[in-house]
Order: sequence, then C-alpha cells, then structure tokens
Amino acid sequence: MIVPTSGLTITQDTVLDPGVYFLPGGIIIGADGVTLDGNGAMLVGDRRIGRGVTVEGRSNVIIKNLRIREYYHGIYARGCPGLTVTGCQITSTAEVEANTVFLDIWLPLDRAYGGGILLAETEGARIIENDLQHQMAGILSYNCRQLEVRLNNASYCSGWGFHLHETCDSLYEANCADYCCRWEPRGERWGHMGSDAAGFLIVHSSSRNVFRRNLARLGGDGFFLGGLTPDHLEAPCNNNRFEENDGSYSPNIAFEATFSSGNVYVNNYANFCNYGFWLGFSSNGILEDNQINNNRQAGIATEMGFNFVVRRNQFNDNNYGILLWSKHIPELKDVVIQNDNSYNWLIQENTFVHNNKAVRIAANQDHGIRSYRVPEGQNPATFCRPHDHVLQGNVFRDNRTAVEERYTDRTETSENTFEGNIEGDIITD
Repeated sequence: MIVPTSGLTITQDTVLDPGVYFLPGGIIIGADGVTLDGNGAMLVGDRRIGRGVTVEGRSNVIIKNLRIREYYHGIYARGCPGLTVTGCQITSTAEVEANTVFLDIWLPLDRAYGGGILLAETEGARIIENDLQHQMAGILSYNCRQLEVRLNNASYCSGWGFHLHETCDSLYEANCADYCCRWEPRGERWGHMGSDAAGFLIVHSSSRNVFRRNLARLGGDGFFLGGLTPDHLEAPCNNNRFEENDGSYSPNIAFEATFSSGNVYVNNYANFCNYGFWLGFSSNGILEDNQINNNRQAGIATEMGFNFVVRRNQFNDNNYGILLWSKHIPELKDVVIQNDNSYNWLIQENTFVHNNKAVRIAANQDHGIRSYRVPEGQNPATFCRPHDHVLQGNVFRDNRTAVEERYTDRTETSENTFEGNIEGDIITD
C-alpha cells in the first residue's frame, strides 16, 4: 500500500493506504492495464478545480473503491477503451450555483459542466455500482460507444444524473437518478422548476442505446432526448429503447423525445407529471404497455409527429390522455421537412378511464389546446389538417369526452368500447 501524493503518476497496480488526502493535483494513470484500488481512501481537491483521477489514452484501466470530492471532475477519462470504474463514491464536484440559470444542454466537451465521472471518446467502458450523488452531474459522456452503466446512484444532482452527448450503442440498467432538478428564478415571485435538469439527458445524436429498469423520478424531466440544436441543425437521437423505467413525479415531463425517430417505450411509468410523454416533431415510435396516469396536462402530447404505434397503454385520470396536433412554425419548415403535419398514428387496445378528454386530434394548435397562427391568407379549417389516424379496439370509460377531433381528415375509428363518457363518445368539428 502507498500513501498518495499530489500529481502522483501510477504505472503499475496500486493499492492506496486508507486515509484522507489533500491532493490538488490528483492522481494520473500513466500505463495500460493498471488497477488503482483506493481501498477506501479519500482524495480531496482544492476549490473544485482540477481532476481527482486523470486517465488519457490508456486501455483496460480499473479504478475501484476510491472516494473523491472537491474537484471539477472526479474522474476524467478520455480515449480509454475497456475502462472499469466500480465501487467508487464521488461527490461535491464543480456545480453551477443553485437557483440561478437555465442549463445549456448542448455544451461541448471543452466546456462541459462539472461532475463525478467524465468519459470522452471511450469505447467499452464499464461503470458499475458507484455512488455519484449530490453534485452537478453523475456521469457525463461525450462521443462514447458500447458503455455498460449499471447499478449507479446519481440522485440529487442539480444538472443530470446521466448525460449522453453523441453516445451510442450503450446499456444503462438499474441506475437511480431521482430528484435531479433545479430552479431558475424569473422575477421576484416566479421561476421555472426544472430548468432542463433531468435524470437522463440524451442529446446530439445519441442513438441505439438501451435504458432498462432505471429510476428518474422527481427530476426536472425524467428522460430528456433532444434532437435539434439551437442553430436548427438536426442531431436526432434515434432508435433508443426504454424498458421498465420510471420517470414519474416530474414538474415537467417523464419522457421527452423531440426531433428524433424510432424510439421505443415499453412497460414504463409516466405518472403524476405535467406531461407523461412529449414527442414533438418525432416519428416512427412505439409506445406499448406503459402506465400513463394522473398527468396534469396530457399523457402523450405531440405536435407534427407521424408513424407512431400506441398500444395497450393505460391512461387514467389525465387532463388529456393523448393530444395530437399540427402547428405551423415557419422557421422549421425547411429543417424537418418530413414533419409537416400530424399523421399515421395507430392508437390500439389502450384503456382510457377518468380522463377529461381521452383523445384530442386538432389542427393549428398551441400545445394542442389553443388556436395557433396560420400563414396569412390561409383558413384554419383547411390548412395543415391532421390526417390518417386510426383508433382501434380501445376502451373509453367514464371520461368527460372520449374522442374530440377538430379539423382532421380520415380518422378511422373501429371496434372501440365506449362506456359512460359524460359529454360524448366522438365529437367532431
């Protein structure tokens, strides 16, 4: 066992002597195949700058049983195939002051927020059973592939529990990222609860990942996928799969996926949020066997989305169960050309009970419920009408209204069951 010193470079397997060490320069891994066993030792940085452990351009490194705090990044690993980090406790890294700003979800690597572990340009890393609570971000990943991220706890982060930026083909399983939220004040009395904090942030072409049995409750959002940059450049997060996750109790959205395609949601929980799912300008998605209950605005809300299958989900006690609409936004007309309307949704074998309106499909709406501008000279009744939706084999029971259509074309309803809907089963305008 050795007593670490600030800036120590390790080139062979090393076990640290237990203790608390003030190491402003941290530790550097300087060889391939090295195991650093912290043995419970704690590394303490100075004023949340620098890095606790730095690994660059090294393969098959193992870091375990280490406690780290008071750095900008606890562990910084770039270009490190086969890295393993397990059994570590990292906290109190650099953090944007609470109750100040709305977060920037698009920051590049060289401007990344602080956090417990930062992975960059790394393939095949295993991040297992680490405690990453109470900081800006638990794990930040940039341009990574085939990560295995399991059984980590990144709750109570003021930014994101788990951040993916151009990170693909990875597994995130059985992690916890509860209470990842923040507040942005707006004036003396008002503000925004959430401010783009989230349990899981998935942006900038992060695709083909699997998220299974993760908890992301009470976050600014539970799971947040963003596929269009502020400069209106497409960076879709496509073909991700979400199974048995819980994004409930968000003041905003349990599962948000915008400007993306092919994402699949099966057996998830999206309850007691503002919206269960917000899928604006997305396409080719599947939502099956999810619980989508008690959401203040809507269970599923989507403008200009197409080719979705919504099957065997439970919609209870939402304001709107499913809310679909068209919305003319001139600045996006030539950006996402295919998302020119709401069309080709199959809504099949779902159960809708005690919703204000179970399904609403409408043209030219703001948030699906208010009239929105159309181009000058156009008639709102004839412009951009949602079309070719199918409602088949659903149960609509004890809702205020079962189905409401406003300026739509070719909505097909068949084999549905209607019972006790107070103001009507199908209302058209």
